[in-house]
Amino acid sequence: MATSLKELMYGPMHAGRLDWIGLRPARRETLQSVATASVEIGGGLVGDHYTGPLDGKRMVSMIQAEHLTAVAGILGLARVTPLMTRRNLVVSGLNLLALKGRQFTIGDALFEFTGPCAPCSRMDENLGPGGFQAMRGHGGIIARVLRAGTIKVGDAVVVLDVAQHLSNSATLRLFDDS
Repeated sequence: MATSLKELMYGPMHAGRLDWIGLRPARRETLQSVATASVEIGGGLVGDHYTGPLDGKRMVSMIQAEHLTAVAGILGLARVTPLMTRRNLVVSGLNLLALKGRQFTIGDALFEFTGPCAPCSRMDENLGPGGFQAMRGHGGIIARVLRAGTIKVGDAVVVLDVAQHLSNSATLRLFDDS
């Protein structure tokens, strides 16, 4: 049994599931739903227009499937789709904000939580008036790619435990040229 808040924060988490993958071929283009995607270090999802610097924080954006229902309820809509939120990945069964300070795998790719994904002004365009406000606190997270790989819809989202996280961080530092 955990005895401190820190132990609770880094305690075990159940795996989630990757429900949807979306790629934007160009800025302001509609996302394209795909079943499989390649993930590159320094580039995020292959085929997505966004490619950040190697040390960038926003390589992949993620949202919880459960939050799509919440945003729809806030706006009085029957449904909010992943396309409307402009996030790359939709995950269910896992509290994404609980990934703060953690690493996780999807398929054979390794990711690291880098921050919350704040809504942008496009939310009012995509969701209607009030879309930006409805997405506040429900925008998901952004993540950095630490190991390239392939992800596919249905893959488990597995959170590394603290021992794995520390071991993996030490390994990554061994190969860091800086």
